[in-house]
Amino acid sequence: MNEKKSTIGQEPIRDARKLGVPRMLILGLQHMFAMFGATVLVPILVQGYGLPLNIQTTLFFAGIGTLFFHVCAKMKVPAFLGSSFAFLGGFAAMGAMDSGIYAGMDPAVKLQYACGGIVVAGLLYVVLAAIIKLVGVHKVMRFLPPVVTGPIIILIGLNLAPSAVSNASTCWWLAILSIAVIVVANIWGKGMIKIVPILLGVVVPYVVAAVVGVVDFSAAKDAAFLGFQPFVTNMSGSIAKFDISAILVMAPIAIASMMEHIGDMSAISATVGDNFIENPGLHRTLIGDGIATSLSAMFGGPANTTYGENTGVLVLSRVYDPRVVRLAAIYAIILSFSPKFAVLVNTVPAAIIGGVSFILYGMISAIGVRNVVENRVDFTNSRNLIIAAVILVCGLGFSGGLTFQVGSASITLTSLAIAAIAGIVLNAILPGNDYEFGKTEHSDNAGNLGQY
Repeated sequence: MNEKKSTIGQEPIRDARKLGVPRMLILGLQHMFAMFGATVLVPILVQGYGLPLNIQTTLFFAGIGTLFFHVCAKMKVPAFLGSSFAFLGGFAAMGAMDSGIYAGMDPAVKLQYACGGIVVAGLLYVVLAAIIKLVGVHKVMRFLPPVVTGPIIILIGLNLAPSAVSNASTCWWLAILSIAVIVVANIWGKGMIKIVPILLGVVVPYVVAAVVGVVDFSAAKDAAFLGFQPFVTNMSGSIAKFDISAILVMAPIAIASMMEHIGDMSAISATVGDNFIENPGLHRTLIGDGIATSLSAMFGGPANTTYGENTGVLVLSRVYDPRVVRLAAIYAIILSFSPKFAVLVNTVPAAIIGGVSFILYGMISAIGVRNVVENRVDFTNSRNLIIAAVILVCGLGFSGGLTFQVGSASITLTSLAIAAIAGIVLNAILPGNDYEFGKTEHSDNAGNLGQY
């Protein structure tokens, strides 16, 4: 196996079985904690829009979707599929719709229509996957060289940064304690301590917060230990419904989420040192992500997406074995049957989530920088400067996205979608695109996605 040496002297671990079962279980728990906060935050935010998106259902399909994705990706890609933030604008728009058939509609029924739009969005992944399979990933990736994907990866982390600061600002000393625990564990830790810094960054501050009385356990007292997800107990009320207005609101968001997927695959490839875009293939990962999204939405869950938080865990832990991510998926499925656990985990102070996010979100952007540097993108070339500049300004400038009308429906593209579209178009029309996907100087450097 190609095990590259870490810059901090730690060999990457590609087969976690050699660590033993107890350590593997803990590593899976770390990935579960990394995704948990953001995954359950999506239904919490959507509930604020007046739509009853359920946390248990969300967790269940995050786990099922992840396992399905791994099957599609030949068990090779260490990615976790959690709730997509890209569709929040669509949920907000659906929650506010009060005309036509949506006038006076029950919020639960309105959620069904929103989920119907997400089902269609997921199927668009399959369409793109078919195009890639038909024409070949090399032709498609010619439109996505490192000068495009690098800045997009950077933006994935930067766009998440405000939420990290917002959460941390609720209690700065807790956030700083979380950051300090992660840094100490990762830099000076030995053995198992060194590869579970994120888990420690949650658990240690949480214990401290509980001791000093910052944690509020009142909501957890009345929650049941076991309980089925709403799609099981109320099947007829959870199946997605379809309407052209809802589809026009939700489905176009797939443009953003597909670009995020490609950026995340590039980030994971660069992190692990394997070219997952070529093997098992971008068409396979897109199908896994898309169908997982459609399946989740069909039964009342949110869209899924490959999670940057878990990519950050890969960077810090240097454990690249997909098995530990699948363990996290199994944990999510099991815990989705416990309303009390869902409530209990929600008692983790936002400041701790913010502190962890400081590290994870920054790591994502750092991977984007690394992607640009290792692929030797020439920024003395004005063509490359223009592309990167426009991508960054679009991604950071359109903070509220871009809303436009299609008939009677209002469609919002997120800033990341705008940035991706702008970068892809500029790269296609500006002269001098000599990038060839997979052409590297060193045969063992496939994760760099080519020299440019």
